[in-house]
Amino acid sequence: MKLSTKGKYGLRAMIDLARYSEKEPVSIGSVAARQGISERYLEQLVALLKKAGLVKSIRGASGGYVLEKKPSEISVGDILRALEGSLEPVKCAAFDTTTGEGCMASDGCVTKYVWQKINDSINDTVNQIMLDELIRESKSINPDGECENPKCSQ
Repeated sequence: MKLSTKGKYGLRAMIDLARYSEKEPVSIGSVAARQGISERYLEQLVALLKKAGLVKSIRGASGGYVLEKKPSEISVGDILRALEGSLEPVKCAAFDTTTGEGCMASDGCVTKYVWQKINDSINDTVNQIMLDELIRESKSINPDGECENPKCSQ
């Protein structure tokens, strides 16, 4: 499985948003500056996260974005699926129950069990890592919360 920049940047943005929106809404510009992500691109990512019910916008002069749920209720899997769609590294027709077609070789295919185990392992892993764990890790790496990106001071 290879994540696109949507997944990588979106996860970084959610950690940032969770960390800095504890007291007040956070602007896209401040997240973009801290994370070194284009504001326009970040707006697209936040729209997907909002649609998935992970973030909400607050209007007004002191508005911005906050989490829709507690960080302990948002998994990395929730975030990545909102941004990337399915996390399956292998599309195996033997497991496709939506179309009713399946795979002609699925009855005698042993490799489908390999693909299913890989898919299950990925989903289990990302579903077990919660956003609050990543916030704690972020605070241990950068306890004072100062932005390390040179663009922050501009």
